[in-house]
Amino acid sequence: MASTSSRDCIARFHIAQFHSDVRAFAAAARRAAPGGAAAPPVPSCPGWSVSDLVVHLASVHRYVARLLRERLTEQPDHSDLSFLLLPADTDGWPHPDNAPNHTPLPETLLDWFMDGAAALEELFRSSAPDEPVWSWAPDRTAGFWMRMQAIEAAVHRWDAENAAGTALPVAPALAADAVGQTFRVMAPFRRALRQAPPGSGECFRFRRTDGPDVWTVRFDGDTVRLGEEDGGGPCGVELTGTASDLMLFLWQRIPAGQLAGVTGDRDVLDRWFTLVPPV
Repeated sequence: MASTSSRDCIARFHIAQFHSDVRAFAAAARRAAPGGAAAPPVPSCPGWSVSDLVVHLASVHRYVARLLRERLTEQPDHSDLSFLLLPADTDGWPHPDNAPNHTPLPETLLDWFMDGAAALEELFRSSAPDEPVWSWAPDRTAGFWMRMQAIEAAVHRWDAENAAGTALPVAPALAADAVGQTFRVMAPFRRALRQAPPGSGECFRFRRTDGPDVWTVRFDGDTVRLGEEDGGGPCGVELTGTASDLMLFLWQRIPAGQLAGVTGDRDVLDRWFTLVPPV
């Protein structure tokens, strides 16, 4: 178990990454739909425009802020949307039921996004990472949400930049953290949620090219087994790339063909998103 000082250091890292990426996200959204232009589609989020992406991420921020602000240890009632704190005037805002919404991106929507992000950041800074807070994962602490929201902000910053033109990579340290988090947290969650088929010993190795990290993942029945050593033993398929590219592949933002290398059985590779279905 990590020491208190270690948890605090990790929390500060995630908060700093969150701070940086939410601002870059807003800037990219403005570039994608400047001066009243129609909000373009987000290629990496089929069925959404940039406006829809802003609504999504802003809503997530305000949902997590409610958990932290009220110190909720049980899942809240999803029918109560008062946590969104919508302004009186939402004229021109996209409605999620009408996605993709290609109307112009309202400046008031971006203001609402930034207000919510700032409020969540302040709650992160005033919360101990081991503070009990409900989550959908086994880790039910404020620190879980600090990590999760840093990762989600980075992914959606990439989405917005990609919609605007050229997307910058995810910061290497955060990307490596997100790769490990995918195997420990996201994969078991997604498998349970989507009732994924049992594994039959499929082995995947992910080798980082811009650092020493190697992750070996094996699926045995309903269990996801993770090894974080070089592991020279046999594996069905090995994927190599920067931490950012491996993360983006795991989040279905780039195809395997854009990685630095893929060796082994392509049929095993094609099983990844069957064993770990998207949500």
